[in-house]
Amino acid sequence: MGLTIAQARAQLAGGRTSSARLVGEAVARIEDAQGEGARAFIGGASASALAQAEAADRLAAAGIHGPLSGVPVSVKDLFDVQGEVTRAGSRVLERGPAAADGAVAARLRAAGAVLVGRTNMSEFAYTGLGVNPHYGTPSNPWDRQAKRIPGGSSSGAAVAVTDAMAVASVGTDTGGSCRIPAALCGLVGFKPTAGAIATEGMVPLSRSYDAVGTLAWSVACCALLDQVLRGAAPTPLPDVSLKGLRVGLPSNYMLDDLEPEVAEAYDAFKNQLAQAGAQLTEVKLESLAGLSELTRNGGIVAAEAYAWHRRLIETSRERYDPLILQRMEPGGLTTAADYLWLLERRAQLQQLYRAETRGFDVLAMPTVPIVAPRLADLAEEDAYYRANRLLLRNTSPANVFNTGAISLPCRRPAGSAPVGMMLMGRPGGDERLLAIAQAVSERI
Repeated sequence: MGLTIAQARAQLAGGRTSSARLVGEAVARIEDAQGEGARAFIGGASASALAQAEAADRLAAAGIHGPLSGVPVSVKDLFDVQGEVTRAGSRVLERGPAAADGAVAARLRAAGAVLVGRTNMSEFAYTGLGVNPHYGTPSNPWDRQAKRIPGGSSSGAAVAVTDAMAVASVGTDTGGSCRIPAALCGLVGFKPTAGAIATEGMVPLSRSYDAVGTLAWSVACCALLDQVLRGAAPTPLPDVSLKGLRVGLPSNYMLDDLEPEVAEAYDAFKNQLAQAGAQLTEVKLESLAGLSELTRNGGIVAAEAYAWHRRLIETSRERYDPLILQRMEPGGLTTAADYLWLLERRAQLQQLYRAETRGFDVLAMPTVPIVAPRLADLAEEDAYYRANRLLLRNTSPANVFNTGAISLPCRRPAGSAPVGMMLMGRPGGDERLLAIAQAVSERI
C-alpha cells in the first residue's frame, strides 16, 4: 500500500518531507524511462509541478494550509487545467492550452493540491478496458510482464497512484471508469451521485451519466477529495458499526461468469461481513432485469456521445480509435422519440431501484467478474468487446440508477490478482456510503 493523503499531510506537517521533495519524487517516477509514466501520463509531468510545490512550501512556511496542501494529485486528461492542453485521450481535438482551470482543477488548486500531470485514458472515456492506441496503454502493476490492462477508462489515474506518481487521482465515472481500474489495480475507487460535483471545463461523454470520481489508497482519501470537489468543508467520516448493517446481495445479473479468483474473494467478503455482525440478505432485483431495455443503439450514453461528436466524426473520422467509433456511431440512429423514451424508462428504473432497496443500507457484489486480462488477449475485436461488456456489467447499474458506488480492494496473497468488492448506496446518500465503506474496508 502506498502513501495516503493523511500520511502525506502528516509528513509535510511534521517536517519529514517538503512538497518540493514529494512532488520531485513523483515527477522523477513519471519521467523514469523504465517505468509506466510515459503511458500513464499524456504529455508527462506538468511543466509547472515543481513550481507549484515550491509555492506550497512557501505558503506552509507562512502558516497557510489547505486540506490538500503540497500533495501531488493527478487529473484525468479530460479536465481543463490552465496552460495545459485537454486531449481526452484522443488525437481528434484541435485545441490550444486551456485559458483557465475548469471546476475540478480550480477546486483542487484552492485546496492546495499540486496538479502533477494529466493521466491517460480510453479515448473520450468510452471503454472500461483502458486501452489507448494513440498514447499507449499503461500496464497493470499486478503483472507487468504479461502486460495486463489496468482497466478504464481512468487507466492512467490508477497506475499513477499504484506507482507513486501521485498520491491520489481524480477521474470520471460514466459506467464504471473509476471503479473498474481501482478493482483491477488494487485501489479504492469512488463514484458519487452524478451532479454532485461540477463538470464545467470537462470534455463530456454522457451528460446524463458523467460523474467526477476519485482513486486512492483509502476510503478516507476518496472522501476528502470528494468533499473538496463538492466545495464542502472537509470533515471526518462518521463512525459506522457493521453490527446490524443491512446488506443486500443481488442474486441476479451481478454473479454470472465470475472467474474463480473473484468468486473466492466474494465468498470471503460475505463471511467477513457476517462475522462483523452485518445482516446479509440475498435479493432478486427487477430493476437490474430491466437494464437491457436501455441498451438499444448504445442507449443514452451513445446518443449523447454521438450528439457531441457528430461534427468531429464528419471531419476527422480517420483520427478516432475505430473501436471507440464503432461504439459511438449507433447513437446517431436514436431518434428524438427514442431518446425521450430512454430517459423516461431510466427514471422508472431508478424509482423501482429505490423501492426495491429501501430495506437495505447498501448492496454488495464483486466490482467486476474477472481479473485483469492480458492486452494481447484483446487483439481480436470479439474478445475486446466481450471483456468490455464484462467489466462494465456490474458497475454500470449505479450510473443508471444514479447512486453512489465504491470499489474496495480485497486482501489477497502476495502476487495474486487484485479483486475489488463494490458497495452501492442509496441515491444522494454518498456520505453514508463512504462511512459504511470505511468501516467495511477495515474488515476485508
